[in-house]
Amino acid sequence: MKALCWEGIGDVRVETVPDPKILNPRDAIIRITATAICGSDLHIYDGYIPTMKQGDILGHEFMGEVVEVGRGVKNLKPGDRVVVPFTIACGHCSNCERKETSLCDNSNPNAGLAENVYGFSGSGLFGFSHLFGGYAGGQAEYVRVPFADVGPIKIPNGIEDEKVLFLSDIFPTGYMAADNCNIQKGDVVAVWGCGPVGQFAIKSAFLLGAERVIGIDHHPHRLAFARDRNGAEIINYEETDVIQALAALTGGRGPDACIDCVGLESHGHSVDALYDRAKAMVGLTSDRFHALREAIYACRKGGTVSIPGVYGGLLDKFPLGSAFAKGLTFKMGQTHVQRYLQPLLERIERDEIDPSFVITHRLKLDDAAEGYKTFYKQQDTCMKVVLKP
Repeated sequence: MKALCWEGIGDVRVETVPDPKILNPRDAIIRITATAICGSDLHIYDGYIPTMKQGDILGHEFMGEVVEVGRGVKNLKPGDRVVVPFTIACGHCSNCERKETSLCDNSNPNAGLAENVYGFSGSGLFGFSHLFGGYAGGQAEYVRVPFADVGPIKIPNGIEDEKVLFLSDIFPTGYMAADNCNIQKGDVVAVWGCGPVGQFAIKSAFLLGAERVIGIDHHPHRLAFARDRNGAEIINYEETDVIQALAALTGGRGPDACIDCVGLESHGHSVDALYDRAKAMVGLTSDRFHALREAIYACRKGGTVSIPGVYGGLLDKFPLGSAFAKGLTFKMGQTHVQRYLQPLLERIERDEIDPSFVITHRLKLDDAAEGYKTFYKQQDTCMKVVLKP
C-alpha cells in the first residue's frame, strides 16, 4: 500500500510499505477514505517530537471502511463506515471506565519510555512517535486499528466523510477545550491560536453558552475566518498588546476562561518570546510557551486556563506565582475522544454544526508532502488539508 512516511525533520514522503495485518483478536483493518493533516503533525515535521524513526507512518485523523476484523471484535463488520479516535483506549482499565480514555493504562506498548519522561504513560496514539506506542498512522491507504471494539464509531449512510472526519480529533479537541472551561451564561472566552483546533474551540464555546469569544492570532486569514465564520472578536498580536487589549475588551476584568490552542511552538515579539526562541535554537529548552504565559496573565481572578495545545517537555519562566495569586484553575491534556464521539455526532446530525467548514485544501494522498509544506508555511491561506487515498 501507499503511506506517508517520516524520513527526517521537514522530510515526509509517500512510499510503498507492507499492508497492515490483524495482529490481535481485537484488531480491525480499515481502508482509509479520508484523512487529514493536523497541527500536531507539524510538531513532528518540525522535529519537536522525539523517538520518531525513519519510515514511521504519520497521521492520526482518519476514517474509512472496515475490511477485516479480529475474532474479538463483535461490534463492527466489513463494510461499516467508521471514524477512528486518535487516542487508543482499551475500554477496561480504571481510566477508561472513567471515560478518561486518553489516559488508558494498556494501549501504549512503550509505556516505559513515557514513564521515564512524564512519570506515567498516557494512551497510545496513532502516528505520533514511539513514545506513544509507535503505531502506524492513517495517512495511508489502510491502517490497523487496535482495540477496535472500543474506539471507532459507526457513521450512518448519507453523511459525507468531510462532515464527520474531524470527530477523529480536532472537533472533540476544540470541544473538550471549551468544555473544560465550565462556561456559564454571559462568559467571555479568549482563544489563543485560530488554526483548526482554535476554530473549533471558538465554535464550541458558543455552543456551550459563551456570550463573547475573542480569537488571538497574527495570520490575517485565520483571524478573518474566526470573525466571519465563527462570530469571534479578534486580536492581532502583531498589532497590539494582547493583555492590554483583553483588559480593555472586558472592562479591566479579564476573560472568564482562556484557551491555549497554540502549544509548544508559540510566537511573539516580547522579551519572553525572544528568550524562548533563543534557548530553543541552541537546544536549551524544548517548548516555547509565550501564548500560555499570556493566557495566565490575562485570565480573570478565579478563571480557568484550558490547554489543548500540545506540550512536550519542561517550561522555563512559568508564571506560577500569578496563577496562584489569582486562584486559577488549569485543565489540560490529550482529548478523551471516545467520551465525545456520540454527542458530537448527534450535533452534526441535528445540523448544529458542519465541521467541514475548516477545510481549505483537498489533495490526493500522493500529494501529501506538498500538503505538509503548504500547511506548515501557511501558504494559499491554508486552514486545513484533507487527503484522499
